[in-house]
Amino acid sequence: MRDLKSVRAATVLRTQVNDVFLCHAWPDRQAAANDVYELLLGENVSVWFSEVSLRPGTDMRVAIDRGLVSSRMGIVLVTPAMLDKLRTDRSIASNELSALLRRSLLVPVMHGVTFEELDQVTPTLASRGGFSTAEEPMEDIVVKIAELVGIVTEEEADELRMKSAAN
Repeated sequence: MRDLKSVRAATVLRTQVNDVFLCHAWPDRQAAANDVYELLLGENVSVWFSEVSLRPGTDMRVAIDRGLVSSRMGIVLVTPAMLDKLRTDRSIASNELSALLRRSLLVPVMHGVTFEELDQVTPTLASRGGFSTAEEPMEDIVVKIAELVGIVTEEEADELRMKSAAN
């Protein structure tokens, strides 16, 4: 796991409708991404997930933009399919990543790929703190993501306010 203190600090100050925006490659939507979605729901994390949030006939780009704005943070499920999309396609997945990267609210989750492989495709995303299923099971990663967006104690809130005021 890489350092996620800045993500926690930025996330707890946000009050969006969804805790997490789940960014994934289209081929992963019914397998790995759906598994992550179900695990997050099991941890009481509200998730914007295309398979559930997009309705037939909806303008996908508009709906995704709304999903991004209405989420406290984003996780990117980086799989071989996502790497392929990022290498060859500058479409919706790329736009989602750009929007998330502009804020300090993005956590990559490596699943079947390494940070080194991601670095060859997008060094900016690879440099972010994140998780890898090569190091720990997805279930444990999801618990940690739930903690990132979890309830803030008074002590933590005071500490975050002081740090925010100092910057």
